[in-house]
Amino acid sequence: MSGSIAGPLVSLRKVSKQFSNGTLAVRDVDLDLVAGEFVSLLGPSGCGKSTLLRMIAGLGEVSAGTIDWPGLRKADGANGVRPANELGFVFQEPTLMPWATALDNVTIPLKLKGIARGIAAEQAAAMLANVGLKGFEGSYPRELSGGMRMRVSIARALVTSPRILLMDEPFAALDEITRHKLNDDLLRLWREQRFTTIFVTHSVFESVYLSQRIVVMAARPGRVMADLAVDAAYPRDENFRTSPEYGRLCREASGTLKKAIGA
Repeated sequence: MSGSIAGPLVSLRKVSKQFSNGTLAVRDVDLDLVAGEFVSLLGPSGCGKSTLLRMIAGLGEVSAGTIDWPGLRKADGANGVRPANELGFVFQEPTLMPWATALDNVTIPLKLKGIARGIAAEQAAAMLANVGLKGFEGSYPRELSGGMRMRVSIARALVTSPRILLMDEPFAALDEITRHKLNDDLLRLWREQRFTTIFVTHSVFESVYLSQRIVVMAARPGRVMADLAVDAAYPRDENFRTSPEYGRLCREASGTLKKAIGA
């Protein structure tokens, strides 16, 4: 694995995060993200992956350094600002409104954009069908399995057709079979819509299966130790999961992660 990056959509330079209690969670992160690519942030728990993701999303303040968006240049050549209306965020938990149906949960971001109720419902229903939940529009979160609730969360994040999808360990709590199916469905959606994806995980196997690039992070404080290119072709399926190539890539990523943990 090796790789180079050109024409970044978002560029992080010497980004650090120190909390009010003095904990330095992230230190001097340099990272470029290219439009349309799938990048995983891989590292052990507590290495600052989620903190970094939230800063990119604008959900957390940067203590030092800069996050710029050169891929969104203005007419005068200056960098664009964080595209709040073009970001989708999927949290570790589905965070659905328990009193709202699956359809109503997915329509929320459309209503916030001022889209008429009828059109919003039509678009939300289409997105639910696209994530495999046709026929469950009227179901409440309590009536859905964990995997189905996560599908609703993904549908809600994608219903506005964002350019960037940020995902914070969304499948970590799911069983292996459900996780594999959601990995496949996520890759299908990404290949169809080609949104930029930044995916946080602590699973080597998941990061290799999904990603074009794996950014390996070390903890205390969180910092980038390696940027690996996964040079395997898409589409990826069960044949890839059982291939010698997948095994080789997983061993290389695992070895890099082990070095990062010991750094």
